[in-house]
Amino acid sequence: MWGRALGLVIGLVFGAILCWSGMISPVVIREALLFEDSYLFLFFTSAVATAALGQLVVRRVMRSALLTDGPVAWSFERPKRRHIVGSAIFGLGWGVANACPGPIAAQVGQGIWWAVFTLTGVIVGVRLFLRRSELGETEPPSERAVTATPRTAAAAGR
Repeated sequence: MWGRALGLVIGLVFGAILCWSGMISPVVIREALLFEDSYLFLFFTSAVATAALGQLVVRRVMRSALLTDGPVAWSFERPKRRHIVGSAIFGLGWGVANACPGPIAAQVGQGIWWAVFTLTGVIVGVRLFLRRSELGETEPPSERAVTATPRTAAAAGR
């Protein structure tokens, strides 16, 4: 119950920040895709820097929580054909719709009517992926390098 409530709060804060920053505006997205304005790219750069700092913190916290000697290992995999095709489809859809799937709910909530088409595309795409994965046509997820979390480590008595 608390996890869902926390997810709702985080989603609402994320949506508010997207609206406040202008990231849901089709005009901002179009100007960035046409290289007329760098605002979106600078915003992405700050997000990447924040994520890098967050990963550094997570590695240190998990290392101390798991009582491991070395750094937390992250699994890496080389890009495969499915990654290239998926990113091309994502980019094409983003360019055509003038919207990233992230702010679709915020766009619909603000009354940007054509976001309904993008939302429909997201739903259809997810349903097709799930159907394909049920048929065994997708690759299984790779093994995670870190198998324990602070919660499971505490439960194991570490």
